[in-house]
This record gives sequence, structure tokens and C-alpha cells, in this order.
Amino acid sequence: MIGRRWWTPWMWMTPALALVSVFLVYPSLDTLRRSLLDERSKAFVGLDNYRFIVENPQPLVADTHQALLTNALWLVVFTGLTVPFGLLLAVLTGRLRYEAASKSAIFIPMAVSFVAASVIWRFMLDFNPDIGTFNAIVTRVGGDPVAWLQDTGLGPVGGIGPLQLNNLMLMLIGVWMWTGFALVVLSAGLKGISSEVIEAARVDGATERQILFRIIIPILRPTIIVVTTTLLIYAMKIFDLVWVTTGGRFGTDVVSTLFFKQAFINRDFGVGAALAFILLAAVVPLMAISVRRFQAEEERA
Repeated sequence: MIGRRWWTPWMWMTPALALVSVFLVYPSLDTLRRSLLDERSKAFVGLDNYRFIVENPQPLVADTHQALLTNALWLVVFTGLTVPFGLLLAVLTGRLRYEAASKSAIFIPMAVSFVAASVIWRFMLDFNPDIGTFNAIVTRVGGDPVAWLQDTGLGPVGGIGPLQLNNLMLMLIGVWMWTGFALVVLSAGLKGISSEVIEAARVDGATERQILFRIIIPILRPTIIVVTTTLLIYAMKIFDLVWVTTGGRFGTDVVSTLFFKQAFINRDFGVGAALAFILLAAVVPLMAISVRRFQAEEERA
């Protein structure tokens, strides 16, 4: 019957395809078009906007190299800390008597608006000890207040680099927000591991470390890849946390904040669109990997 009415599935899919076309496909194509035009989206300039990003001729106005390097650091540090923390907490909380309560407490940051959480941390890291929790502790033990969100002391000598104190603090905030997500997903994967396999390994004399690295992690590999891909996508398009806490100042700009500044503050829509398209081009492969993983998991189920 469906073969005779070949148009029936398309009839049901039309509303969804229309929404995707209007709110995703058209904006993406229009962004690509604008990235090939000048700052007022009138004259065709070809790849000049992309050349601007590569050559970085105005680092004081729009440091594209700094933003790209900072985004790369987010990919490595943020993801590299969140996944292990989530896995470690999933293993440890699974052995607690109050497992559900402990997981709920860790997951709370994910339930809070990221903007609200960023505002909270901005106050906690404030330079004024009467406002900032961190500096209140530092001054209480006899130290001097630290400019957590402005200090660039870890950068290269004589300049600002992505590896600096304020960027690392922002990444730690991101880890705090997303560890609960990694915990819940990885904990669900742990529940799927047969207890008989673990007990058999213990009977054979395996230590807890060997069980973790030779049994748990290999079995959880598909789940770990899904979690890692999700975190990589977030790290690529991170915006709210950086914008609320520092506004991209003090060397904390990432691609998304620099795109916003170029397009809506500096009114250079050409470079802004080019940055947005670069970000889209970087995120799409990660999304494709994530979708394929979900499909593979469904086929196994």
C-alpha cells in the first residue's frame, strides 16, 4: 500500500523538512553567501574574509589567531577533564549507599541555566574579596586578591596566549557544569555491564585498577565516544559562558564570541559570517559522528 502511495511518507515529512529548510538550511547558505561579500554585504570580495582570518591583520581589534587557539585549548582541556571526571564519579557513586542523591547533587549544574551559572561564577571569582568567594578565602589566609578572570599570568612572556589563568578558570567552570551530564550517561552505561563479569575478574585476581582499564573502559567505549563527541561540539560553539563572565576580553575570545563582536559590534558582516561558517564547518563532522554512533547503538539494541 505504501509502495503505491509513494507520496505518503513525504506528506508527513513535509512540515519537518520545511522547518529544517527555513531555520537551518537557508541560514547556513545565506551565511556562506555573506562570507563572500564585503563588510556591508554588498560587494563580492571572494575569499578575502577568510584571508583576513588566516592573516590576522588587526589583532588589536579582532585577534582571530587567539580565538582559534583558545577554541582548540577548550577542545583539549575541557573535554580531557570532563570525561575522566564523569567516569570516575560514575564508578565511585555507584558504590555509595545514597547513589541517587549523590548523582542528583552532581547533576544540578546541568539543570541550571548556563547563563545563570555563569553569573554566579562571575561573582564568585570577583576581584573584590567582599564579593568574590575565592578572593575572600585567599585574603583570609593572608594572600593577595587574584584577578581570576583578568589575569593572564600563565601566558607567554610579553604577550597574551590561550594558556592563561582566566581561560583555565573558564574551562574549569565548564567542567563543573558538564560533569553531571557525563556522570549520568556513563553511569547508565555502567549499569549495563554484567556484575558477573566484574566478579569473575576479581576471582581471577584482577585489581580494581585493572578492572577499570581492562574491563569497564573497553566495554564503555561506545558510550565514552558519544559523551566525548557531545562535549567537543559544546567546546567548539561555546559562547554563553565566555560572554557572560568576561565578554571575550583579556584574551578569552573564542570563535563564537569573536563572530558576535565582528558582526554585531564592529558591523563587519563579511568577517563575522566567515567566522560563523568556519564554526559550522567544524561542528558538522562532529555532529555526523554523533548521529552515526546513535544509529549504531540503536542497531545493536
